[in-house]
Amino acid sequence: MGTLTRWERALERWQSALVSKALHHEPVELLDALRRECDDQAVVCSESRVVVPNAYEVELDAGVYEELLRHGGGEVGQELTDVLARHGERNGYEWAGPLTVRITPASRPPGDPYQVASSPMPHVRADAFPAAD
Repeated sequence: MGTLTRWERALERWQSALVSKALHHEPVELLDALRRECDDQAVVCSESRVVVPNAYEVELDAGVYEELLRHGGGEVGQELTDVLARHGERNGYEWAGPLTVRITPASRPPGDPYQVASSPMPHVRADAFPAAD
């Protein structure tokens, strides 16, 4: 195993620990859901070009979201963006625009710990999403 691969895995473990600490549960399911959303929405344009959405929204249970904010969880969206960027790089994906992951409180009754949605938005920034209610 190359040194770069070991460093990348160590960084991913660190990021998982950060997300786990912020969300108070194992983030593997959330990371898998993000990757799955990316993979499921991939559009094969040619043999060498696969385009995927670039704007992802993770809805967290309102209680978890509030807890995350209280503990300075502002970096979690960036950490998730970084994990997703590495996933896209490994798979040779082309983003539909600048990649961003936004975390919001759920607008549905409690039950699911999170929900992931995506869309292609060519000129998006994390602060360009509509304000959460």
